[in-house]
Amino acid sequence: MTTTLVKETFLAGTAEFDQYVMNTYARFPIALERGSGCKVWDSEGKEYLDFVAGIATCTLGHAHPAMVKAVTEQIQKLHHVSNLYYTASQGELAKWLVQNSCADKAFFCNSGAEANEAAIKLARKYAHVKLGIEQPVILTAHASFHGRTLATITATGQPKYQKNFTPLVPGFDYVPYNDIAALETAVAKYDGRLCAVMLEALQGEGGVCPGDRAYFQRVRQLCDESKALLILDEVQVGMGRSGKLWGYENLGIQPDIFTSAKGLGGGIPIGAMMCKSSCDLFEPGDHASTFGGNPFACSVAIAVAKTLEADNLIANARERGQQLKDGLSSIAANYPDTIDQVRGWGLIVGLVIEESATLTSRDVVQAGIERGLLLVPAGPKVVRFVPPLIVTAAEIDRSIEIIAEALSQHH
Repeated sequence: MTTTLVKETFLAGTAEFDQYVMNTYARFPIALERGSGCKVWDSEGKEYLDFVAGIATCTLGHAHPAMVKAVTEQIQKLHHVSNLYYTASQGELAKWLVQNSCADKAFFCNSGAEANEAAIKLARKYAHVKLGIEQPVILTAHASFHGRTLATITATGQPKYQKNFTPLVPGFDYVPYNDIAALETAVAKYDGRLCAVMLEALQGEGGVCPGDRAYFQRVRQLCDESKALLILDEVQVGMGRSGKLWGYENLGIQPDIFTSAKGLGGGIPIGAMMCKSSCDLFEPGDHASTFGGNPFACSVAIAVAKTLEADNLIANARERGQQLKDGLSSIAANYPDTIDQVRGWGLIVGLVIEESATLTSRDVVQAGIERGLLLVPAGPKVVRFVPPLIVTAAEIDRSIEIIAEALSQHH
């Protein structure tokens, strides 16, 4: 097929796509068709290094043999029967999560938003049943992101996600992230009504902002003193992406409740809300999910978990993440008027552009696409690097070369 015909076919396909699919994404003008490892190919056959990984989701990259095997075997046996019955893979996955975290119990759903919704409901039941609070309040952070349901966009401390969706769910208030004094003031303000503090261990959508260790230790102390629950949203940083299995391990504290999704299934939809026994209050009828924890999704998640361990991928996330940060920092040093800093944990790294610079994160993402590198913005001035945890040193080096080329051309 000639290049012209390929282009015409692509344009015709996207026009039909736009005719029938709701316009909820500002999509980049490429159509991806297949992937292998850390690479994907578009409809014109062009190869890209995938440092988006389905937005921090494809833990093992694309077409990983362990996932292919799990998918193939499970779909031939049992893929869905609902939660009216016991299924072995759900129990096995829950056991792995509990044995490898501070949690005692797990609830399964389909996404990060659903996991956070479950956490919010559990916190409210805790407030009513354990604390006797009739109008409970949950504190979350400015610049946070917790999902797209009505409760989770309310929990999300970014007005742009809430615009035109009022009235929002009552019972939430916001504090600046990593600000101890502001948190102490808010806790005192809601004395007798506070039921939980809900935070991301690292803010992903909010600009790849890592949690401060001293701040989170004070959060834990304030929650203990007020009997409020500490909920950590680990949807983006959990399952090894931070260089540790869970983001909270970077902070020296343990949450009462935490959530996972994205990397948990390596790209197959699954979410989990995990809690300690002290707040394990859900009873039959309190909360449910038709698809949550089905044998298909759980079997793939087990394969992802076992591969993390067998292939030492959490250590790889630390090593490759440091390599990426070092490389980007070297580039940043050459452009002090354009690049402010490089920050993050493990393989969630943010390249922060100076506010005064004309360059935007979308400009950098577009320049990456042109050179065969897929990246994702985390706000207008932060470029997010979230490659699969299987990424190699050579692939990290190539991504650094591409960013250097892009910034050189910008200047």
